Amino acid sequence: MNKYVLQPLVYMITIIILFLFIIVFFIGDFIPIEKMIRIPTTILDVNTIFLSIFLEAIPFVLLGVFISALIQVFIKEEHLNRFVPSNPILAIVPAVVIGTIFPVCECAIVPIVRRLVKKGMPLHVGFVILVSAPILNPIVYLSTYYAFQSTPFIAHSRMVLALISAIAIGLLVYFFLGKSNQMKEEERHLTLDHHHHQQRSKWKETLYHASDEFFDVGKFLLLGAFVASLVQVFLDRSLLVEVGSGTISGPMAMMGLAYILSLCSEADAFVASSFKTIASPAALIGFLVYGPMIDLKNTILLFAYFKKRFILAFILIVTVVVFWITLLYDYWYL
Repeated sequence: MNKYVLQPLVYMITIIILFLFIIVFFIGDFIPIEKMIRIPTTILDVNTIFLSIFLEAIPFVLLGVFISALIQVFIKEEHLNRFVPSNPILAIVPAVVIGTIFPVCECAIVPIVRRLVKKGMPLHVGFVILVSAPILNPIVYLSTYYAFQSTPFIAHSRMVLALISAIAIGLLVYFFLGKSNQMKEEERHLTLDHHHHQQRSKWKETLYHASDEFFDVGKFLLLGAFVASLVQVFLDRSLLVEVGSGTISGPMAMMGLAYILSLCSEADAFVASSFKTIASPAALIGFLVYGPMIDLKNTILLFAYFKKRFILAFILIVTVVVFWITLLYDYWYL
């Protein structure tokens, strides 16, 4: 099916599902639906958790996608390349700095990094931006701090461990993967219609990118919030506590969950906070650091642009680095 037909269809289905949730579970406070339809308490619990996660996250997602759209339209790749030193090791530092000022989610950053690498940016520098930009920015810090108000050290720890992980990942990519061209040959049908984009004003283009990214991100937020609510209601709580609180199993399980859920980094803290009575702080931090760096949806995007062996090796590097840094942090500080 043509993507221009499929995308509006997905948007419409997403809006309808959300509308039905709101009708049933908000208007249900005024209309005694339970007297007309017998709804199991487990279903009500799922939707209570789902709505609490989703509604808390929405303001941060809206802010994040709008700023991301502004960057997409007004900041050019050439501006960023000027700040990259010729020394490959020193180049990692400004790459992390760029990551800290770019409130771009993990799905939006992939095509940006692809363009940067095509324009001559070293591969390892581009991938430092890829893993740092979705986490090391003010929007993500504020959303994490808000989600973990009773334990603010989670927000601080997320930023520090993400910074250390990004630098380590950049060094490993440079020494083991960055010495040859890892990009796929560009296919002609993927080129954009630049004339069509030039006809739009800058602000219309910004609103277009913001709305487009919001619905892209919204699908994964809906899915993540729904799966998180199902996990908490239907899975055996004693098993979750046992796995989530384990020194080794906790971070592994939460990192795997982060990969599958593929949440937007502006919203993942609200899903993670719903597990704070089940998982250990180290497991929560593993979830919050690993998910924005690599997940299912940006893996698919990466496979579209880069060679298969490179992406598999990159995923291995990110997994090993985040897992061991989380374990060391747990051992020394928690």
